[in-house]
Amino acid sequence: MVVKKKSISSAASPWTEKGKYSKTNEIHYSFLKPQLRHALLLCFLLSVWFVILRCFLLSSSMSENNIEKLNVDEKAKTTSKSSAISKCEGGMSVYLYDMPAEFNKGLLKDCSHLNAYTDMCPHVANRGLGQPLSSMVESAVATTWYATHQFIAEMIFHARMENHPCRVLDPINAKLFYVPFYGGLDASSKFHDANLTARDELAIRLADYLRSKPWWERHHGKDHFLVLGRTAWDFLRRNNDFGNSLLNLPDVQNMSVLTVERNPWDLVHNQHGIPYPSYFHPYTSHQMMTWQNKMRQSSRPHLFSFIGGPRRGVEKAAVRDELIRQCSESGRCKLLKCGKGPSKCHDPIEVLKVMSQSQFCLQAPGDSFTRRSTFDSVLAGCIPVFFSPHTVYTQYEWFFPAGDAREYSVYIDENALKTGNGSERVVSIEEELFKIEREKVERMRSAVINLIPRLTYAHPNATDLGFQDAVDVALEALWAKRLKLNV
Repeated sequence: MVVKKKSISSAASPWTEKGKYSKTNEIHYSFLKPQLRHALLLCFLLSVWFVILRCFLLSSSMSENNIEKLNVDEKAKTTSKSSAISKCEGGMSVYLYDMPAEFNKGLLKDCSHLNAYTDMCPHVANRGLGQPLSSMVESAVATTWYATHQFIAEMIFHARMENHPCRVLDPINAKLFYVPFYGGLDASSKFHDANLTARDELAIRLADYLRSKPWWERHHGKDHFLVLGRTAWDFLRRNNDFGNSLLNLPDVQNMSVLTVERNPWDLVHNQHGIPYPSYFHPYTSHQMMTWQNKMRQSSRPHLFSFIGGPRRGVEKAAVRDELIRQCSESGRCKLLKCGKGPSKCHDPIEVLKVMSQSQFCLQAPGDSFTRRSTFDSVLAGCIPVFFSPHTVYTQYEWFFPAGDAREYSVYIDENALKTGNGSERVVSIEEELFKIEREKVERMRSAVINLIPRLTYAHPNATDLGFQDAVDVALEALWAKRLKLNV
């Protein structure tokens, strides 16, 4: 059901004829006896009451029909593309390689050392979903909410594919081949290893393993794909830089690589951006629509918000500092500042609370172009505001609308926020957002909320979703790519 949201009070902007008595009837009644006149008057009043009641019931019925129609329309928007993917029509079928444990689940045995900065043991639990958010306020089903780590998509994708309707057990019948390699966890466990050979060791063994398989030789890997939970930069090491050389390997360059951030200047054209995982992992379309409707009805007293901290020693530091300054000085902005040590910005419930109460969410680049916060804001029905085209526009072509980006987002060039850029003054974010007409804001929010299903990773145990999730969207795009390559 589409429900118009109540706009914040400060955001106002350029946005039966009465019956007549019959003279003849009056004369006629004058000749009747009083008792008969009273009886006729009573009948008349009862008739009028019956007509009014009938009209009310008809109106109520029409309203219910309209509401039901709106519910059907919204469900149609959510599920319009789900049937083909759930039935795997068009011949699409995926074979899931049964890899030696050293390439995926075997890595989890040493989960406390999978990341130089974080103990990953709580995050790899529940097949990569992490710890349940049992305290999620007013959620339809608490077990659909988890404190999911931002760099864990490779595990969730694997778990989802194990139970996916398009999976086939015989490689002879497969058109696509999925290689479940936990490359992100391997890379992050060796970030500070001075031995570059050790960093590349598992990636090189993966290439050797694939070349030994008959299904690889059929098309030299062009019908194969792997999923990485970290950014492409972690696998494109040059000289003695950080990360490993997985994406530099010729065999891997034959494959399609799905990663949460691709290299926008990818010359091989084999990298494709997939969403960072957020906290919501539904089993059914009913759970999805319940959450979408909740976000449509959410009260949003803040014009905009920013969740993040400053950066040092990077080019993006100036933009971050300006966003924090403008937000902290505005009475229409909610700032959730991140820093070292405990912070509310690391609490999923606090993050979603701020975003679901905001009209717009500022999405400044972080250590790299993209950030998980973009997908958190969409989940919360908050319109994202971007400052670099590489935060979304050049990254996730499979997942965001290919048309006008202004339908679901706002773009402010980061140079407009820097001093000494040749302009008379730094652009005011508040002024730019405040002048967007209320009707347009409502349309943009509706577009954002309609994007939630395709940017969400469903629960791995889900069998009949009724909508396309992020995994389904990726498979459909990979299938289209394979058909185009004619392999």
